[in-house]
Amino acid sequence: MTGGVDAPAVPRLLVWRHGRTEWNAAGRFQGQLDPPLDAEGRAQAARTAPHLAALLEGQEVLLVSSDLQRAVDTAGALAPLLGVQLLVDERLREHGLGSWEGLTRHEVADRHPGQYADWMAGRPVPERGGEAQADVAARALAAVADLPPAATAVLVTHGGTAGRLIEALLGLGAEHKRVFGPLGNCHWSELSFQASGWRLMRHNLSTPEGVEGGVRATGDRGPFPEPSATDAPDAPRAGASPEEGAPATDADAG
Repeated sequence: MTGGVDAPAVPRLLVWRHGRTEWNAAGRFQGQLDPPLDAEGRAQAARTAPHLAALLEGQEVLLVSSDLQRAVDTAGALAPLLGVQLLVDERLREHGLGSWEGLTRHEVADRHPGQYADWMAGRPVPERGGEAQADVAARALAAVADLPPAATAVLVTHGGTAGRLIEALLGLGAEHKRVFGPLGNCHWSELSFQASGWRLMRHNLSTPEGVEGGVRATGDRGPFPEPSATDAPDAPRAGASPEEGAPATDADAG
């Protein structure tokens, strides 16, 4: 979706990853299984929603969520603050990871050593089932294409789907995939459509530290905070999701 395409109905996107779940904290592949937000994930959504609402004040906004509950509950913290209806689109759900869903990286290595070796080497792993990356990107792009007109859309989705969508909007080929880091839990990225196509304006932002309730002080109305140390993804840990500490050729765990 680069130069030469028609302007989209929504020229600005905020791609917002859901808050943390216990499986995120444990480094367990979620895929399209649906563990709920944990206490920290609920707190992340509660901190971030007022900040986003303040940034979007006075704008015509769409709020669209994946149908998985961890995304719906994250979006649910923002909907009443924006005063908009929450729309749900299953095309924003996470990358299906087949037989790996519910397992940690160590469990995958023990139970499927051949698949794990292929994954570590950056090769496709069709034997596990689930979805191909191209199919994830295609369905997420279709969800964006079907948005009704608005100034901005907030898309509440998942790490893997967010990555594939951003790559596809920017027209990145296979040789350029994963040139930017993954979204941390409850972090977001901003994309804007300009004359030459989509541009990634800001990436992996989070609610600024030390701002009570996630809302800036009166008079501080810059469009978005500049990236800071708090915008880095969660540190890789044992069993971390593919986006957070593994080969740059696979989907996120959640």
